[in-house]
Amino acid sequence: MKGIWTKISVFVLMICTLLPQAVMAAGEKADLVVIVADTRGLTGILHAWGTLYNESHLYFSLLTIVLIPVIGLLFGTIADIVMKTIGIDLEHRELSEH
Repeated sequence: MKGIWTKISVFVLMICTLLPQAVMAAGEKADLVVIVADTRGLTGILHAWGTLYNESHLYFSLLTIVLIPVIGLLFGTIADIVMKTIGIDLEHRELSEH
């Protein structure tokens, strides 16, 4: 029984992955969907980010994957500094759980 559910799941996943490649809403002359960011009104870093997204989804994804942990580390460090400055010490606290 487990084997049949695995085959059905793989089949459904394959259909969901391959079917959206051609959009049928435009009729028989449908072309592939192109997803782009509108960068006409953007400036600075937002324009650079949108241009990167339009030029290469791979580079955009890799940069996003790298930047999220780096920004999280930066924000966490800043939060630690702020908490120590206002007197909250999380390193030497007593746990109240028993």
